[in-house]
Amino acid sequence: MIKVSVMYPYAAGVRFDHAYYRERHMPMVKRLLGAACLYYTVDKGISGAAPGSDPIYVAKCDFICMSIEAYRAALNPYLQEIWDDIANYTDIQPVLQVSEVEVERSDA
Repeated sequence: MIKVSVMYPYAAGVRFDHAYYRERHMPMVKRLLGAACLYYTVDKGISGAAPGSDPIYVAKCDFICMSIEAYRAALNPYLQEIWDDIANYTDIQPVLQVSEVEVERSDA
């Protein structure tokens, strides 16, 4: 199982429409990825480690997928469509990381 994390670094004055991201962009990406994406999460940055400090990321999402191969195969036909939609909610260049999930739930 893999996790694809897409992170949007915080900087003063950046534009990020959380409602659009949460309600339009992410459901669109999930629909396009289809069965390759088991589920996704969306995070809104509110603070860094120190109280009152700025967050490292203004927003972040994680796609949980069975394999990198399934994710890439599902993503490739729609990559440009997804990339083009980014301008609708932000001016931030996203940072992407693919990780192997070693523990999915800590309560098990």
